[in-house]
Amino acid sequence: MSTSHQSVCNDKDCPFHGSLRIRGKVLEGVVIKSKASKMVVVEREYLHYVPKYMRYERRRSRIHAHNPPCINAKVGDRVKIAECRPISKTVSFVVIEKREGERVA
Repeated sequence: MSTSHQSVCNDKDCPFHGSLRIRGKVLEGVVIKSKASKMVVVEREYLHYVPKYMRYERRRSRIHAHNPPCINAKVGDRVKIAECRPISKTVSFVVIEKREGERVA
């Protein structure tokens, strides 16, 4: 995992500097909201096959993810998120990488 750590954070829920363990799915998406502190909403698009029509439909899902201060993803950034233990009621993912040079307008 290549990430650019601007500063060493003292966040206990950081997978690099804290004690949070990564397990399960690793997904990619675009940050669409970052109003809450240390939390972002990531939207990912995927194709779903419909057998009746033998075609694919486009779907999207929004996933709440913890945003460590050392990564600090902003709106429009393409990020990689990984599953972890539940941090709060809706947050079970953490941002592990910000894709450099890939920004969605």
